[in-house]
Amino acid sequence: MSVRIQVILKEDEAAKFKSQAIKESKSLSAWLRDAGNKLLDLEHRQQSLTNPESLKKFFQVCNKREQGVEPEWDDHKRLIVEGFQSGNKP
Repeated sequence: MSVRIQVILKEDEAAKFKSQAIKESKSLSAWLRDAGNKLLDLEHRQQSLTNPESLKKFFQVCNKREQGVEPEWDDHKRLIVEGFQSGNKP
């Protein structure tokens, strides 16, 4: 079932939204719906790590994404000191 919602916009906002919708070959309604869904998806993906299960899932995703071996801390420190002493800027 569809629900009709009225949204109050400033004229310049409405023009920008309509222009972008046309560029994407969408109706204004479809564009607004997609924009809202993108924000909800982004919010869902950026949930804070408030419990052990979400933290565990976060690290599982990180481990799958990363490749190679993490350098030892002494190696990191050495690179930092060498960079600092040589005056190299990032």
